[in-house]
Amino acid sequence: MLPSAGTYDELVRRFAWDIPARYNIGVDACDKWADGSGRPALIHHTHDGGRRDYSFDELKALSNSLANALAGLGVARGDRVGVLLAQGPETAVAHLGILKLGAVSIPLFVLFGEEALEFRLSDSGARALITDRAGLAKIAAIRERLPELTTVVCIDGPEEGAEDWTTLLERAADSFAPADTAPDDPAILIYTSGTTGPPKGALHGHRVLLGHLPGVEMPQELFPKPGDLFWTPADWAWIGGLLDVLLPSLHHGVPVLAHRFAKFEPEAAFDLMARYGVRNAFLPPTALKMLRAVKRPAERYDLKFRSIGSGGETLGAGLLDWGRETFGVTINEFYGQTECNLVVANCAGLMPVKPGAMGRAVPGHDLAVVGPDGQPLPPGAQGTVGVRRPDPVMFLGYWNNPQATAKKFLGDWLLTGDQACLDEEGYFHFVGRDDDVITSGGYRIGPGEIEDCLIRHPAVALAAAVGVPDALRTEKVKAFVVLAEGHSPSDALKREIQDYVKTRLAAHEYPRVVRRYCPDSLWSR
Repeated sequence: MLPSAGTYDELVRRFAWDIPARYNIGVDACDKWADGSGRPALIHHTHDGGRRDYSFDELKALSNSLANALAGLGVARGDRVGVLLAQGPETAVAHLGILKLGAVSIPLFVLFGEEALEFRLSDSGARALITDRAGLAKIAAIRERLPELTTVVCIDGPEEGAEDWTTLLERAADSFAPADTAPDDPAILIYTSGTTGPPKGALHGHRVLLGHLPGVEMPQELFPKPGDLFWTPADWAWIGGLLDVLLPSLHHGVPVLAHRFAKFEPEAAFDLMARYGVRNAFLPPTALKMLRAVKRPAERYDLKFRSIGSGGETLGAGLLDWGRETFGVTINEFYGQTECNLVVANCAGLMPVKPGAMGRAVPGHDLAVVGPDGQPLPPGAQGTVGVRRPDPVMFLGYWNNPQATAKKFLGDWLLTGDQACLDEEGYFHFVGRDDDVITSGGYRIGPGEIEDCLIRHPAVALAAAVGVPDALRTEKVKAFVVLAEGHSPSDALKREIQDYVKTRLAAHEYPRVVRRYCPDSLWSR
């Protein structure tokens, strides 16, 4: 979508949005490339070290079969369908099939615990869920509390309480007439954490993919170029994996490497990127910090990078210098949030990259640092990053929560909640959050959800969760608890409380530090 240009200013002058009157993500990211040529779409690096390539032709046939199968199971246009899967071909097929049907896909993180899943599936009124055997076990424990969830599909073979993925697809026709959707028709529902209360569902229309394209192309050095191959260790359940990598790449007909480590292993990641000749990557700052610990990677691995983007936390000069030495490219930082993603970015090929700066406004997006009165502030003044509506990448609103949607705006400015200042050259410099959302390992974590989980533990009477500095993760979750009567502090109880949150919410949300709130007695670690 971005035009060719030699400078950032030229790029901005030449850019114009092209949003058609009728548009469906599933058709755009799959069917338009399925011309019988066998054009590669996915390279799946399996967990046993094998490789399986998928063409756009195969993705079209599989996603058509899934759309027909879901329709046969009673899923209709506008129904919500959860996708509880890690990176893999079934995940891509699931989203494409759901979107072609005109239903709404809900990306769900495989490390979510029962409480996190129950809230999202219940709040969304999900009609169906596609998952694997591990996800099915979690759902079995809460399914009776999800009366609207009428269908569960398991990709791992026949299982009690679930339809078998392979059988469904084999029985269904592989031709399908996609839903005739408009850009603003609901497409994807992604839950995001806030500071108070439970997570909110950010509902996006089909135009969200088109809205993402400039913000993907700019930090990826005017992506795509011939020979590009994209990979990210970020799960496709997050907007950074699904809409920063998978769907934009497929839109451009660029293959995606599909593999997510159960636990990120820096040496194995270098080997993976070198083995497949990855040319483009989204590497969150925490992954970069872990990769940096590997000794002499540039000497040991034959890396082929053309571009690397990173977002979620600010990169320092040291990490940028290491990136140039290791990968041979400048890591371009970018910025956005689930409600309005990829609106600020760097592009080293077009403009200087300033260490610590998030970048400049991506073409097509009208941004400012605004004050409490909703007026743009001059360079050097601190205020809230605002994005002016309408904007193709902006969410339609919070699911069933018009009050929260209204609070997100001040006039025509969507307020990100991030404090920043703008310099004379138009670079945004992050200052901090104006709330207490915790940023850990690239994840945005709402303390309210953690606190609600903690107080359900029988030993906890009151609880508070905060973020504290951490060299690797930027912040880690720290919990202060008041113990219920009859319970005494111990290392065993601390571990029990940590595991309680880890298994019910998610592994990235559990408190790595637990303190008993008592003036004269604190746990030592």
